This record gives sequence, C-alpha cells and structure tokens, in this order.
Amino acid sequence: MSSNRESRGPGSGYKAEFKPGMRATAVGSMPQADPQAAWEMVNNALPAIPVWPQLPNRSFRENMYVQYSEGFPGVVVQGEERIYVDRGRSLDEGLERLYLAYLQNDLDSYAITPQCAAGLHQMLSADLREAVAVKGQVTGPISWGLSVTDQARRPILYDEVLADALAKHLRLKAAWEERSLSALNPQTIIFVDEPYLSALGSAFVSVSREQVIGLLEEVLAGIQGLKGVHCCGNTDWSVLLETSIDILNFDAYNYAESLSLYPDHVRAFLDRGGIIAWGIVPNEEKGIEAETAESLASRLDEAMGLLVRKGISRDLLSKRCLITPSCGLGGLSPALAGRALQLAASLSSTLRARFGGDEA
Repeated sequence: MSSNRESRGPGSGYKAEFKPGMRATAVGSMPQADPQAAWEMVNNALPAIPVWPQLPNRSFRENMYVQYSEGFPGVVVQGEERIYVDRGRSLDEGLERLYLAYLQNDLDSYAITPQCAAGLHQMLSADLREAVAVKGQVTGPISWGLSVTDQARRPILYDEVLADALAKHLRLKAAWEERSLSALNPQTIIFVDEPYLSALGSAFVSVSREQVIGLLEEVLAGIQGLKGVHCCGNTDWSVLLETSIDILNFDAYNYAESLSLYPDHVRAFLDRGGIIAWGIVPNEEKGIEAETAESLASRLDEAMGLLVRKGISRDLLSKRCLITPSCGLGGLSPALAGRALQLAASLSSTLRARFGGDEA
C-alpha cells in the first residue's frame, strides 16, 4: 500500500505501508466442528496472517448467510435448513433500529456472537501481536441478498429497501469484526466474500453494475483497515477492480486466464497500491493430493505470465502478491484441509526464498 494512505492507531483498524511479501492466508471456512482444533490448524500453518475459521459443519448458524444474519429486520432461521426474511410481519421497527445504529455507528448492537462464529471467538482469545496481520471476512451484500429470500422465496436483493438495509447491516457487522480483530493486531484485513458475483451478467441474476458497486461500497466504507473482495468463480473483474478494495482474491487455480482479460484495470489497480491474492492452491481432493509447492509455483508463474504478456510488470505482480487456497476448505476432510493450508504455507516459503520476501 502506498504510504500516503490513511493511517489509524490500534483499536480501529488501520492502513500502513503493508508489504504482502508473498505471504499466505486463507479464505475462511474449515471442516472441523471444534473451534479450537480448527483455529490451531489455521494458526500453526499460517502464523503470519492467520484467519478466523468459519465452521459450517458445526452448526447451520455458521452457514455463511446465517452467520451474519443476527439483528436483520424480519430474519427467521428455520431449524437447520432455511433462513428467510418474513415480509408478513411489520419490519418498520427493525429497520428503524438498524438505521439508527448505522447513523450512530453503534457496532455493539450488531456483534457477531459465539453461537454464529465460534472460530472467531476462539481467535479473539489468542495472542497475535507477532503476526504481520490478522484476517477476517464477511459475506457480501450481493451473495447474501441473492441467497436469502422472503417467505415467498424472492431474493431480498430485488427489494430496494431491504437491499439498502442489508448493505448497512453488513457494514456494521464488518466494522464490529474489524474493531474486535484490531485488539489482537493493529493491521487488519477484512474480505467481503462474494461467490454469487460469478453469476453477474447471466440470465439468472438481474442486478446492474451500478447496484453491485453501490452495495459493495456501502459495506467497504465500514472497513478502515485493509479491505478486499473474494470471488471464487469467473466474473467481470473490472467491476471489482474499480471499487475501493485494497486486495482482490480470486480462484487463480481454475480461472487465471479470466483476470488477464482486464489488463488495463489490473494495471490501474496495482498502480494505486492494490494487492492480488492469488487463490492458486486447489480446494478439491484431487488437486490437493497431486500438487506440490514447486508445481504450484510453476502454475502461479504461468498465471502471472498471462498478465506480463499484456505489459504488466512481473516485479510489481510479485511485490503485490498474497497466496491463498482457491476458496474455502469447509467441504474437505480435516486432513485434506490441513494439507491445503500447508501447501499455501510451503508455496509462500518457496516464493519468499526465491524472490526475497518483502523485497520481491
């Protein structure tokens, strides 16, 4: 990040001159039901930039859409199978409460509780002062708004009032999370996870470019430290690269070529200090078992080469590089998830030795 970016002291999240140095982190979800076991696996593998583990196998409450739903007007979590917004009841009181909290920046009223994020609260008890940064995540407004419907199964993203409320709700959640993580380490990273952006422009998703950017920017505005977006499929990368994100995280294992179709946007993003988090470590069994740090280093070199051939500096790509799995690891066995994290860590070590770490 350029040194003229806004800096803030500990306790609020801040941006300093952050050098990613080809370090490794992760997307978030892990397969364990035990938060301590999941946290120890993550922290042991990724001590430089640990991430709190989301545990979808622990409870439906840790589903990535349910996890951030507490406090949203009219939300109903039905057993272990469905979340929806009940438009049959009056939402006025809940909306008034949300907008008041938004105006007053009342983060405590939108805390993420241990019931919905046991891994986060496990992480919050750790001593992470020696880490380079600490990472968290929140589900993005497009994916949340398309996945969560009303009682008639109409996505709430298509309701103008609820879509706006949702972005403000997630902004408060992200800000509360960042404030909590900044007590562990002043350098925070918060990703907004948007898997549904891979459907942008399709016949199945009716949402404009302007709406995507507007809702994302509402959430991003609540994040004072480093902020990124994760999308694990192919999308129109120009949309995300034109937002205020500091970090773009994408599935480089399967979709490396897709980013190279936007060289001008990538160049402008890097020129303003942007970082690319390359999801070059596979998150499916066959790839995890077959790949090594060396094979992934070659694959990453080829992926970067696609942009280099479009006139983007390889040196700059290396300097602005983080390493992650291609997506979450919650669908794997603990053993495979552990191997994926170790592959990310080993690849990072290989690259840092080869290119000089922070001075790459």
